[in-house]
Amino acid sequence: MIVALLGCGPGPRGDGEYEATRARELVNLGDRITEYAKRPGAREPYRPPGEARRERLARGTGLLLDGDTKAAEQLLKSAGFRITRLTDTASGRRYDEIAALDPGRGARWGRLYLSAGSGIRWNVQVPHPVSDRDTESLGARLLESAPGGALVLAGAHRDAGRNGSADVAHRTDSVFHTIVAELQKRGVPGVQLHGFAERSTRPYEAVISTGAVRTAPEEAAALADRLESRGLRVCRGWSGRCPLEGIANVQGEAAERHRATFVHVELAPAARGDGREAATALAALTRLLTTWSRHPVSG
Repeated sequence: MIVALLGCGPGPRGDGEYEATRARELVNLGDRITEYAKRPGAREPYRPPGEARRERLARGTGLLLDGDTKAAEQLLKSAGFRITRLTDTASGRRYDEIAALDPGRGARWGRLYLSAGSGIRWNVQVPHPVSDRDTESLGARLLESAPGGALVLAGAHRDAGRNGSADVAHRTDSVFHTIVAELQKRGVPGVQLHGFAERSTRPYEAVISTGAVRTAPEEAAALADRLESRGLRVCRGWSGRCPLEGIANVQGEAAERHRATFVHVELAPAARGDGREAATALAALTRLLTTWSRHPVSG
């Protein structure tokens, strides 16, 4: 369900007169996110944006995170992006969507969703939608689960580009990485969602790690304990040898440089779809985000 809303009252980002003229839509947020992620065009050939465009995107995203919506919108538009205020039909909560103006090439670069009404205290990252099945729907559910959050969503299948150019977890020349880095510069902690296929060499439902960092923050250890206490088998990257630890993940490397918390989560199919194990993973991750939502907003 999509209905254009015009002339509504001012939101928390920007001034009243400006907010009243902004594009607004009433949507089912979860459906909007998953439909975008699963769109067939996301599998078409992918080319990353150029450096100048990424620089404008970084500055515009930074302005938006810092609360200067009007200046952010102008800069983001020059980079080929727009801001739309969304109201979720299920919860009534408001979100800002940053999406490409170009329905072609630009649409494959990804999107950013920000909770409106409060500072951003955490983010969920989905670098491999569709390829890591159901991570896009899990990310959407988590965005709705706690206040003060952001969802960074890749826009193309990881195999859509040449020489791995669309595998944004291992590339710094993407919209995805540009946005994550801006969040990290402000000390916003993040959890990155991945999925793995079940194999006899992976006797786990979840692999929790911290990317380039070989120690675990208290929240990551608590996440692993919570999953395990509910019956999921968990491998902890900081205390054992685990597959898929994300050591070469470029967002994890950037988090270490910016001293931002980064939690890399790999889930088996049963832990990211429907059913008991998936409900357990959702509840445990929601608890992590709720903990982060209580932290002071970083400047």
